[in-house]
Amino acid sequence: MTNTIEASDGGYRFMPGVSQYSCGVAALPGFAIERVRFAEPVPLSAGFAGIADILKAAGRPLTAFAACELRSPAPFTEEGFKAFNEIYIKTLVAWGVMRGVNPVARSNVCPKLDPPGEPSFHAFCYTVPAAKDAPASFVVAGSGESVEGKANYRDHTVALGDTSPAGLLAKAKFVADEMERRMSAFGGRWQDTTAVQLYTVHDAYPVLESELGRRGVLRNGLTWHFDRPPVVGLDFEMDCRRVHRERVV
Repeated sequence: MTNTIEASDGGYRFMPGVSQYSCGVAALPGFAIERVRFAEPVPLSAGFAGIADILKAAGRPLTAFAACELRSPAPFTEEGFKAFNEIYIKTLVAWGVMRGVNPVARSNVCPKLDPPGEPSFHAFCYTVPAAKDAPASFVVAGSGESVEGKANYRDHTVALGDTSPAGLLAKAKFVADEMERRMSAFGGRWQDTTAVQLYTVHDAYPVLESELGRRGVLRNGLTWHFDRPPVVGLDFEMDCRRVHRERVV
């Protein structure tokens, strides 16, 4: 099992990832993760303010902010993605959430239809006190078909530019393997998930049964968003979670 780090003042532990996000989070004993989805995308600055208000109303500190799902207008260039992440991270530092290592799990994808005009929040997760015997909860961050933490995405992307059935199968295998690696850090498996999300604008039908189905990914259904991953050149992304309480605001 991969080592994780406790964010004790947040009520969760996390699997270290890259500077812009962690690979995933799981509630510590005595806590549970809850998810809030916005009815419409909320621009980044207003979204952070709204999240702060929701945390305050719940009696939770800003450090309870554990994961988020973003929506952006279109895939970024690698340089543009780096610049965006630097802006995003500033708030995490100001909140005291990020102290050297980023504990917050994240997905950031780009709707092909009706995209937002600027990077916006779609949903976020935070921790709340729970009974010691509460069911385990975790959120695994989004991952596309490239090795993260390298000098760039392009040189480490699986089947770059190949959206044929064979190319998408190779991408799906890589991404599903990465989901399993991240879940394993929290003792999780596909059958433990309460939701699995897929992000692609390409025909994923050929891999649904042959690759994802055989692994058990579809056990509790699959939410397919007609969205692109956040960086130009990526075509297939997934995330998953085990969260027992969700609401829409």
